[in-house]
Amino acid sequence: MKDSLREKLDQIVDRYEEVTHLLSDQAVMGDSDRFRALSIEHSELSEYASAWSQFGELETELKVTSEMLRDPDLGEMKQMTLDEAQNLKEQLEELEEALKLMMLPKDPNDKVPAFLEVRAGTGGDEAAIFAGDLFRMYSRFAEAQGWQIEVLSASEGEHGGYKEVISRVSGSGVYGRLKFESGAHRVQRVPQTESQGRVHTSACTVAVMPEVEIDDTVDIKSGDLRVDTFRASGAGGQHVNKTDSAIRITHLPTGTVVECQQERSQHANRDKAMKMLASKLVNAKVQAQVDAASEMRRDLVGGGDRSERIRTYNFPQGRLTDHRINLTLYKLDSIIEGDIGELLDALSREHQADLMSGAES
Repeated sequence: MKDSLREKLDQIVDRYEEVTHLLSDQAVMGDSDRFRALSIEHSELSEYASAWSQFGELETELKVTSEMLRDPDLGEMKQMTLDEAQNLKEQLEELEEALKLMMLPKDPNDKVPAFLEVRAGTGGDEAAIFAGDLFRMYSRFAEAQGWQIEVLSASEGEHGGYKEVISRVSGSGVYGRLKFESGAHRVQRVPQTESQGRVHTSACTVAVMPEVEIDDTVDIKSGDLRVDTFRASGAGGQHVNKTDSAIRITHLPTGTVVECQQERSQHANRDKAMKMLASKLVNAKVQAQVDAASEMRRDLVGGGDRSERIRTYNFPQGRLTDHRINLTLYKLDSIIEGDIGELLDALSREHQADLMSGAES
């Protein structure tokens, strides 16, 4: 292990011990905000401290075992000692890789809720139906994770699915799990309306954006906004189409438009629409930086570039291919029903490998 990494881990352990001591201080215990902040920090640092302590114990065991191997009188115990030394080396290698991963830069947005947008692209009615399939896939995955998914705005297709559906997904680690889903998704299958049995190709775009707090980093001036109210559309409910509670906000400098019509009150719809607008503006800034620095594209595993085809869903062959990481899975039926954990894990590992390569170069 590099000395620089050892030094960083030692510093983390020092801070962990300092925070542990502070949490038992009466003054800190009497300050609820500080105590809460330190408790969160303590929980985050404990994983590093525990792994680094375990690494040190294994190194000590290996040193003792290596010294035993120098004993010329080991006799029948030599092979057993050799096996033990090899086992310790393998454990150390695995733990070192785990520690390197833990030390990689963290995306501060990984833990926040996200806005998930699915839009039908080329392909007409079939694209809208596929957009509905994708949204259902993400919804079922979200439910399996214990997340909450809330539709903020939807435009249904004439023959099912959606021309566009915008939702908010909240829960533990939502954005970090879904962020690599942004991009163009292509489907190859025989539409229900196809009488000749021919395979058609359609496409949808998916955008996943972290929900950001409106603060000084997001400069939204009231004079730059046009706010329109209209009656919510959709099936059911006495409230529908009776009051102008739905909100559409246009950010005039950028032409960015957001709308929300799911809440009963105009105030609640405006609040959610403003959060969506802030997220879109921040995402646009980030994307501009990514576009200006092409070398960052691989680190982002293609995330955010909607013109880039990231994945193909081939129904006749039951095959899904993610073109960014050359991953092919022959389990399309279960994937389209929400079983996307293996796929998301593979994208995350590739991203970590890229970060690791950059850190070691």
